[in-house]
Amino acid sequence: MITRNASIHRLVLVRLNPGDDLLLALRQAVADSGIRHGIVLSGIGSLSRYHVHVVKTTNLPPGDVFFSEDGPFDILVLTGYVLDGRVHAHLTVSNTEKAMGGHLEEGCRVLTFAVVTLAETDEAADLTDWDRVGPL
Repeated sequence: MITRNASIHRLVLVRLNPGDDLLLALRQAVADSGIRHGIVLSGIGSLSRYHVHVVKTTNLPPGDVFFSEDGPFDILVLTGYVLDGRVHAHLTVSNTEKAMGGHLEEGCRVLTFAVVTLAETDEAADLTDWDRVGPL
């Protein structure tokens, strides 16, 4: 296990419009804001389509299973990290029948709107390799 203490420098609030791709917009917001290390604190809104992947086995590396579905879906949870400028986020959505989620992929289309809160952290929160499979 590894722990680090870090400070939040600022919050960046991002509002997405109908038709925006959630992941592409987050990548653009991170780049435009100059965030190198940060946290995706929260996200709300709705999607007309989601696209995610999940792990498919307990072997390492586990491989991925990709899936998508056309909506409407409410965003229940959007969380993750900015690792050396790279967005690594997870998404949970729901409709009247189910909740579904996984690792955020391109192709999640905003239906009504989405609002995401990003926190920029200091260099102590350099988590560049923390999403690598296996021990660091």
